Amino acid sequence: MFEIRAMTAADFDAVMPMVRTFYQSSAVEHDADPAVLERTFRDAVDPAEPLLRGLLLLEDGAPVGYAYVTECYSGEVGGRCLFFEEMYFRPECRGKGYGTAVFRYLKEQYPNYPRFRLEVTDVNQNAIRLYEKLGFRFLEYRQMVLEGDLNVPSR
Repeated sequence: MFEIRAMTAADFDAVMPMVRTFYQSSAVEHDADPAVLERTFRDAVDPAEPLLRGLLLLEDGAPVGYAYVTECYSGEVGGRCLFFEEMYFRPECRGKGYGTAVFRYLKEQYPNYPRFRLEVTDVNQNAIRLYEKLGFRFLEYRQMVLEGDLNVPSR
């Protein structure tokens, strides 16, 4: 039986090996600092951090995946947006409908959010097929990031 529940601090030893596996996969385009990944876990289980939520995904009571979701506001849709920061399943649990169950669960948890958003690498074709089956479509934006200080030229 598949189950979804909120992550707790006690889940650290179950979740972090999956996080490390996720970050070593083709689903992620760059390396991440292990200390940052651990801080993200701690934030995901901290009730004082309102933006990030961690979910533990279980099969027959055993952890088989995790997800992080965060909230933002989308001016394009005039409302809150749920952003899938990460979702990972152990290989033996893929293709069982669990990903669909996670999206269904979150749609029930956030019924008034007009947009769900996620990122996916081009090589992650199985994930792309799932997302498209669920009704996701590609936005034709290119994302840019700035890490560190803003490089503003002086006048």
